[in-house]
Amino acid sequence: MTTFGPSTLPLDGVARVVLIGRVKNAFWNLVRSIRNRREIERLGAMSDAELADIGLRRTDLHVALRSPFGIDPTASLRPMAAARDTLCGEDAARRVC
Repeated sequence: MTTFGPSTLPLDGVARVVLIGRVKNAFWNLVRSIRNRREIERLGAMSDAELADIGLRRTDLHVALRSPFGIDPTASLRPMAAARDTLCGEDAARRVC
């Protein structure tokens, strides 16, 4: 009879370093995501004119904050603003649609 269970083989040096590196990167990605969510909330305190000056709309902030918790929300802001500029022209962020 064969039983399946957790591996009893110890991690060798290289595997241990790789595992520690992955855990460390996951932790810092989570920290970065939390910090960037706070920054987006600060952007929400800006007026619509101030947001337009940096090429964003208030709806962009709401869409970015709807991303899953472990995902960096600021990564979606630049593509949204760039797509708007491509579709509508240079002054698209200043237009109220």
